Amino acid sequence: MTAMLIHNIRIALPSGQLMTGEILMDNGKIVQISDQPIDDWSGARFDGQGCMALPGFIDLHIHGAMGADFMDGDEQAFATIANYLPQEGTTSFLATTLTQSVKNIQRAVDSGKRFMDGENAKSANGAEMLGFHLEGPFIHPDQAGAQPLEFIREPSMDLVEGWFGDELEHLKVVTLAPEIDQDFKVIQYLTEHGVISSAGHTTASYVQIEQATQYGLRHLTHYCNAMTSLHHREIGVVGAGLLNDQLVCEVIADGIHISDDMLKLMLKVIGPERLVLITDSMRAKGLSDGTYSLADQQVEVVGAKATLENGTLAGSVLKMNDGVKKIQGLTELSLHDIMKMTSSNAAQRLGVYDRKGSIEVGKDADIILLNEQFDVHSTFCMGRMSYARDHF
Repeated sequence: MTAMLIHNIRIALPSGQLMTGEILMDNGKIVQISDQPIDDWSGARFDGQGCMALPGFIDLHIHGAMGADFMDGDEQAFATIANYLPQEGTTSFLATTLTQSVKNIQRAVDSGKRFMDGENAKSANGAEMLGFHLEGPFIHPDQAGAQPLEFIREPSMDLVEGWFGDELEHLKVVTLAPEIDQDFKVIQYLTEHGVISSAGHTTASYVQIEQATQYGLRHLTHYCNAMTSLHHREIGVVGAGLLNDQLVCEVIADGIHISDDMLKLMLKVIGPERLVLITDSMRAKGLSDGTYSLADQQVEVVGAKATLENGTLAGSVLKMNDGVKKIQGLTELSLHDIMKMTSSNAAQRLGVYDRKGSIEVGKDADIILLNEQFDVHSTFCMGRMSYARDHF
């Protein structure tokens, strides 16, 4: 990889402070950060035009973009999505599956493994795939949302091992309904293997979520959506997210999945320490309005909204930087808090904070340059120029 110096930028330090300076990247890593000109550098230079330099966004929950879906079951779909994501500032992601047949999930997982381990990923110019988020099929049919009912199954360690192997290689998150996990055995099994268990598409009560946390449940999938809501006599999964400090909550900040008032409540009560911004985007992201598919179901996309024929929300077309804009418009969070929700929290959850999630010497050169409105000027993935706006 070619070494490069990024200059004329304001660098977001891990503390959230902005420092005018320069960043030197080499061999995919950040090798120097300076508040003074690096005068002895004579190689390639990139003018950041006064933009803010933030650590690249990490999307823990995304299904597709640009007409491709990870469930398509071919390596090209993974490459298409990975190469698109730097446009919204995303430099790392988890490929998220959908409730489908055992065979179709296996095909998607095998394709993803080949993509991660093969030359396509190593030579790609896009975001890095950090592993898989298995969403379903271990969910409750009464909270299926846009997940196909006919493929829902009870949680099974044998199925998970069949898809990912005995060591669960590349599996990072599993979304399931804890109330159908008998004695929470699968949650405990996943926890013992270092995989995050996430409650989602669930009818669980508050007590059931509290019990599940004793066996390792630590995450809530697309918080507030496809789960039991807050009621004054049974506060449900939403209440557990508000009260239980062990639970990290995914947020789709598109103004559709969560109302503005609820988003403000979450930020005030839960706080940026336990929130991670996700997109949950489907294949229509980056394309025009129209009819698309999700697990053999028709999805109508109009503006920012994607729905099945019966009106059920079917993922989103949200871009990560647009989610940041939505949050900023409501709350004016500090830059430090924004970096937590878009990068460092996810990196810590995945156990990769030693190389991602902040701009520090020795870490991967995953850097995005944004203006004050959080428009993306350019994106570097592992030190490679992966996106640059023609007109800024």
